[in-house]
Amino acid sequence: MPEMSFAVRWPDGRVEECYSPSLVVHDHLAAGATYTVTELTDRAARAMATASDRVRERYGFACTSAAATVAQVRRSAASYDPTALVEVVAMWPPLPEETR
Repeated sequence: MPEMSFAVRWPDGRVEECYSPSLVVHDHLAAGATYTVTELTDRAARAMATASDRVRERYGFACTSAAATVAQVRRSAASYDPTALVEVVAMWPPLPEETR
């Protein structure tokens, strides 16, 4: 199962790297896009739930790394106004069709 990382720039300019056990994050976030803190948190949580489900289907157990990423994003998000903007600055690796 391919893994990926994504980086977000929080409203105060701090950039944080996040891990995903699945490329599914590409279905929920886009590099260069901006989201409110609330929307980013919700999208990341949905992506990590799907990623964890995929790990469970393949290996028979939930992915603790996906749960840790959700906790990381929620901890960071709690420091900001829910309506403030967060930018997704990078996602890697790109989806296979993006690399052609």
